[in-house]
Amino acid sequence: MNFTKLNPEILREIKNAIGEEKVFTDSESLENYSHDETEDLHFQPEVVVKPTTTEEVSALLKICNEHNVPVTPRGGGTGLSGAALPIFGGVSLSMEKFKSIINIDTENLQATVEPGVITEVFINAVAEKGLLYPVDPSSKGSCFIGGNVAHGSGGPRVVKYGTIREYILNLEVVLPNGDVIWTGANTLKYASGYNLTQLMIGSEGTLAVVTKIITKLLPKPTQSVLMMGSFSTNEDACAAVSAIFRAGVTPSALEFMERKGVEWVIKFDDIKFDLKDDVKALLMIEFDGDDLDDIFKNCEKTNVVLEEHNCTEVLFADTAQQKEELWRMRRTMAESVKSNSVYKEEDTVVPRAALPKLINGIKEIGSKYGFESVCYGHAGDGNLHVNIIKAGMSDEDWKNKLKFGITEIFELTTALGGTLSGEHGIGLVQKEFMPIKYSEIHLNLMRGIKQVFDPKGILNPGKIMPDTP
Repeated sequence: MNFTKLNPEILREIKNAIGEEKVFTDSESLENYSHDETEDLHFQPEVVVKPTTTEEVSALLKICNEHNVPVTPRGGGTGLSGAALPIFGGVSLSMEKFKSIINIDTENLQATVEPGVITEVFINAVAEKGLLYPVDPSSKGSCFIGGNVAHGSGGPRVVKYGTIREYILNLEVVLPNGDVIWTGANTLKYASGYNLTQLMIGSEGTLAVVTKIITKLLPKPTQSVLMMGSFSTNEDACAAVSAIFRAGVTPSALEFMERKGVEWVIKFDDIKFDLKDDVKALLMIEFDGDDLDDIFKNCEKTNVVLEEHNCTEVLFADTAQQKEELWRMRRTMAESVKSNSVYKEEDTVVPRAALPKLINGIKEIGSKYGFESVCYGHAGDGNLHVNIIKAGMSDEDWKNKLKFGITEIFELTTALGGTLSGEHGIGLVQKEFMPIKYSEIHLNLMRGIKQVFDPKGILNPGKIMPDTP
């Protein structure tokens, strides 16, 4: 791609439009915005810009579009697909100053929020009004809601409540040429032409920059019960997942954790948990609602299913502190794995009933190529995070052969009816695998959509679409 390097004239134009105090070219800023949480990748921008209004974003994009300068939108920097990395330099457009919860509408159960609001801050703000925003990825304490929109994020409670797609009603966005539009309407139904709101969700900042978000909210459940089932094999634990739903119950969360991941998180985060010697996998199952009797009936039905699938022990969290401790164990698992070894994380998703075949296949592929894996994730919706561990692989094999193993994992996932990512996105690091799932016809349709929105290709270039020969 032939982009224009930032020169003093363009930089002065940006400073005049946005304000000099919001434009950064010092080495520390450029380094800080050169990476996210994706492995060990670094790409320095030429400038970091931190606008505070939609009008400033519009002015910036008009300038960059006119001069053919690439712009990479950035949220909280917690991404795992490299989508926020400015691989062609240019402008790193940070949305961190957009941190206002503009309105919580308790009559219509809606909220208007800016994209730089930390997800957990928003969750807590609506909870204070007795409401629920159920999208809660593991990084909710640091990720931005705008980044969640960009990646179609989910989290543990997708299994009952759905992904962020179910909760975004309307978006204010700035197009690459600087035009500003609302994508839809603040209504629960929408049958008025193409649904541009849904198109934006999961587009990873390649089509437009989100500046305001209208979310749907729900009444907050008053009760919850958390149970933990132990299994002596991964396969038994995974097979129990779809059986729970076939028994007629729907948990608010259903998480799978492999033993090694639990061992590492206990050591890393000093969590008190009695992990028995014969336990190879755990299912963490939560039910919520307003009637404890109904919740306990669901727990009883679930307990029967667990016994039928060779569950060795079922524990109940008796106090809020115990619940928080178990959730902390799950939420810090990625960080614990990262602290223990050189690793690469993949984000597979398949229909629930295919989980036993998926995890068996992952282990077989690992044996073939010489890597280990630690698996955990949102089993209730078939989403398994696969942390590939370097272990005894040579540096040469890790660099040159690992991608063939990852290719086989994605081929298996696709053969089982799944896809390449459930919530982390494609970004930079997964784009080479897109042809495994999508035909050239499909990819060209996506390229055509990008071309309509961004004819010059300045907005987050080099992401999602595989490179053409």
